[in-house]
Amino acid sequence: MSPRLRSFILNLSILSFIAGGFFFLLDREPAGIAVQTAATSTDTSIQTAAEITALEAPTPPRRATSTPKKVAAAPAKATIQKAPAQQPVVQKEPDNQARRIQNPYSFAPVPFESIDAITRPALVNILCKPRGGNTLPPISGSGVIIDPRGIILTNAHVAQYVLLAQSARINLSCVIRTGAPAIARWNAEILYIPPVWVEAHAKEITATHPVGTGEHDYALLRITGSLDATPLPIPFPHLPVDTREAIGFYGDQVLVVSYPAEFLAGAAQFTMYPASSITTIGQLMTFVAKTVDLISLGGIIEAQGGSSGGAVVNAWGRLIGLISTTSEGETTATRDLRAISLSYINRDISIQTQFDIATTLGGDVVAQAFDFNTNVAPRLIDLYLTQIEK
Repeated sequence: MSPRLRSFILNLSILSFIAGGFFFLLDREPAGIAVQTAATSTDTSIQTAAEITALEAPTPPRRATSTPKKVAAAPAKATIQKAPAQQPVVQKEPDNQARRIQNPYSFAPVPFESIDAITRPALVNILCKPRGGNTLPPISGSGVIIDPRGIILTNAHVAQYVLLAQSARINLSCVIRTGAPAIARWNAEILYIPPVWVEAHAKEITATHPVGTGEHDYALLRITGSLDATPLPIPFPHLPVDTREAIGFYGDQVLVVSYPAEFLAGAAQFTMYPASSITTIGQLMTFVAKTVDLISLGGIIEAQGGSSGGAVVNAWGRLIGLISTTSEGETTATRDLRAISLSYINRDISIQTQFDIATTLGGDVVAQAFDFNTNVAPRLIDLYLTQIEK
């Protein structure tokens, strides 16, 4: 072989090596994000519960509820649920990826100012206070009306106080407030709270900072009457829900609305105004399966006590998430607000009751509430009394 030919082959090999390394770098994906090359979809990896724990600060996230500081003996209730106990039935592809829904609606999105105008009337503040004595501290949370008959979706760690207020053995009363400022308007009863959540967390009812992930942390309340005997609205202002998988995806803009109260001082915590923020969905997270169970919303004003049960609404006016947890931080800007997805709630309530949200709301909710409060609630209340009466 001639020297010129050997030199040509050597130079060609060096160029091939450099080009291969260059394309290897181009093909690498950002950590935590997998992008499918098909033009019709974009995939984002979902973090497992173990990965969530590993990425957070040593202090665990908190529930986004608040106890008004007016009662000196009552530390702020900022609680959140523990690690998952049950794997959802529905799972996505075995490659641990969730697929974005393309063109999810037959109509165009609208400005978030318009979405805010239809969300706020459906938002409620759930305020529970002791009637006297110090059996339990006062708490404040949020909720969203999702049915024209006055069915409220909120967190289990908020609704547990409504459950306890139904017992004559517990010195507690709860009211549903609405408006700006929030005004007490209605009474409510439990329609459904997952017994699996109560069984896992009743022991934390007197804890200062119970922690967890948000699994099973949802509940349904039914508005039963007005406080001033005026007729109930027919229909109630409400938000439609979208329970499809991955309807809220990485990079999507959403509206977050709640009644934050943690940083209000003294009696001001009882004079609450709703807050609204437009934010972008960050990480998509899961408890155990390969589904979108939690969405990360960043350090917005709603990342504080009182926001639990608040609304996460997409640009088409659909409720797609329910505020549940926030990470630790001295200010809202240093926290990460998280919401459980409506797809997760729909999957989990189907597991717990054999009926999804649509079926539940499509039935006789008065009869369902009566059955739950007659046959299930007394046992759950006894679990709490065991802790409260210690």
